[in-house]
Amino acid sequence: MGGGTLARLLSSSSSSAAAAAAAAPASRRLLASAAAAGARLATPTPSTGPAGAAASSPPRKGGVVGAIRSALGDAASPLPPGYKVDEQFLHETPTHVTTLSNGLRVATERHPVGAATVGVWVDAGSRFETEDTNGAAHFLEHLVFKGSAAMSQRALETTVENMGANFNAYTSREQTAYFGRAVTAHVPELTNILADILLNSEMSPASVERERDVILREYAEVNKLPEEELFDNLHATAFQGTPLAQTILGSEDCIRSLQRPDLRAYVKRHYQPHRMVLVGAGDVDHDTFATQADKLFGGMRSDPDAESAAQLVAARPCFLTGSDMRVRDDYAPDAHFVIAVESCGWAHADAVAFMVLESLLGGWERYATTGDVVSSRLANGLHATPSAKRVGAFNTSYADTGLFGLSAVAAPHDLDDVVSVMMGELVRLHTAVDEGALAAAKAALKTRMMAAADGSTAAAEETARQLLVYGRKVPLAEWVARIDAVDAAAIKRLVGKYVWDREVAVSALGNVSQLPDLTWIRRRTFSTLY
Repeated sequence: MGGGTLARLLSSSSSSAAAAAAAAPASRRLLASAAAAGARLATPTPSTGPAGAAASSPPRKGGVVGAIRSALGDAASPLPPGYKVDEQFLHETPTHVTTLSNGLRVATERHPVGAATVGVWVDAGSRFETEDTNGAAHFLEHLVFKGSAAMSQRALETTVENMGANFNAYTSREQTAYFGRAVTAHVPELTNILADILLNSEMSPASVERERDVILREYAEVNKLPEEELFDNLHATAFQGTPLAQTILGSEDCIRSLQRPDLRAYVKRHYQPHRMVLVGAGDVDHDTFATQADKLFGGMRSDPDAESAAQLVAARPCFLTGSDMRVRDDYAPDAHFVIAVESCGWAHADAVAFMVLESLLGGWERYATTGDVVSSRLANGLHATPSAKRVGAFNTSYADTGLFGLSAVAAPHDLDDVVSVMMGELVRLHTAVDEGALAAAKAALKTRMMAAADGSTAAAEETARQLLVYGRKVPLAEWVARIDAVDAAAIKRLVGKYVWDREVAVSALGNVSQLPDLTWIRRRTFSTLY
């Protein structure tokens, strides 16, 4: 399946979806109506929305298959003639979205479970910082919960504790999230608190200094974790000279130098309504929630000159540079290393195929109960390599680029054997893909995708993330169809396009004296005969 075909699969037409809603039986209209609603959310841009554009095809009647073809139009063409989506995937809780006059989107998914998660996701993270303010997004994550002009930190903690609620937050390279969970009766109060601490955060100089010490301690602890250091170094070397090279916590110098005006300036520039999504998932009524959201957030001024995340990404694009970063410690018991190639952004035509490829390669651990009985060729090859201890595929996507590769932990000797197996099995997929293994990988991916949305917090996070990166919530049936459309030919083409004779980035730490050099690894992207 070519990139153009998959690009069409990554887009759905509102007109074809509406036609499907009229033609399909009532019990099967969810896919069409969800696609239509999703298409109305936003007009995707090349950086933030699904790539390509689907040409509308005439509506076709005929049960589930007809509904899918009508909803997806020509995008359904890669699917086999007898393709069917299990009906259980069509019965999905709908996502309701209201856009306020200032551009902030309010989304809900109702699950009558007696509790709900409410959160604000911002399309801003460490990628949008300058070199001098690296760490500002993470610093704000700490400060927001330290009280507002109307409520001190102690009063906030007491109120949340009395409600039996909890708050949390996280920062990534492209997004920042603030969310809380409470029983149904306290959801309005939870939403009020969330709006207050976000819109009226005090950020007193004393709070800034206290949190600076907390973040510096966190910085020291994170640097003791091999995996965290490994992937921070990978971004630093792979995306050197670009914003994605910056760490989420920030450099130690920046953490020490950031002041209240720097944080205020970051909020003013990036915490714009059109870059924010308010989500409620669980026992929450959409109309009531949207009305409250308009009262709380409707007063946020929308700056007509404010850049969108897509504009900021386009102004400072990121790309991979073939490179190598190693932190050598000959006294360490193991070698930790990562080998990565540049992949694609969230909404690129090849994004779903990369998800399938990650599942196909999978992971392996020597001391796991299934260590010697896994059907994966990669796992079998590593099990026969005595020094290998653990290997796993990873797939990290951003707005305009991404990283795909394999991470490994191994004994410090014979590391060339471990790398040979890893690269050999990855490159082999350019010419040979086992159909049985591919079917199993796609089934496993669907299972993980459904399991990942279990619970109100996971549902809220997934809804917000999709609204920010795709401009809509993608129905589960559409995900299943997209995954099923990735065949052996698509995997071969993907590896040929992104892996075969392409630059690699390597990050390694620990006892890595025997890890082959970058040129040796680079040659393995097109041959295992050297």
